[in-house]
Amino acid sequence: MKNLLLVLNFVLIVSVGTLYYLQFFKDSPGESESLSKSKNLSDYRIVYINADSVLANYDYFEDAQAQLEEKGKKLEAEYQNRAQGLQNEVNNYQRTVSNLTIGQAKAIEEDLVKKQQNLRLYQESLTQQLLKEENEVNKELYDQVTAYLKEYSKQNNVDLVVKYNQGSDILFASDSLDITQTVIEGLNLAYANPETDTDVALDTTTTK
Repeated sequence: MKNLLLVLNFVLIVSVGTLYYLQFFKDSPGESESLSKSKNLSDYRIVYINADSVLANYDYFEDAQAQLEEKGKKLEAEYQNRAQGLQNEVNNYQRTVSNLTIGQAKAIEEDLVKKQQNLRLYQESLTQQLLKEENEVNKELYDQVTAYLKEYSKQNNVDLVVKYNQGSDILFASDSLDITQTVIEGLNLAYANPETDTDVALDTTTTK
């Protein structure tokens, strides 16, 4: 489940090269006239969210995590049942091998080896199944957060949304730029009411 946190990192990666270009090269020869119509760096509105808090409080993530854990337990139980069944066959063979002919013993051993190989393939298939479902959750999380931030930015004239967490490249950010709670409330409202119009969800989570 730690992989899910990486999704928000990708959601919040935004290229700011253009902003630096406008700020530091606006007086370059031959470009003054065209760039004079552009916004200065100070004109751009930048906000941030705490990705950890979003994951910890986003109902979709909590539900998805619980479902994945439940699915993992179910698949683990199925695997353990098969493994125990095979172990019982091995124990039975070891108890009765002295009463078998060489041909019978060889046939049973070959069958047990084949079953052991099939059990290993089954375990691998369960692992792949869980990874696939986790990737689907990652994609859904990415799509939901990206879509919300895109609409939120449009409605609130935001130019850039960044991730501000401990260990991030941002050393300081004013609390006035923090839209974490706003985003959490908006995402949860949209998740709880799939038919709710996006603008309504955004209007209920206006920034300070």
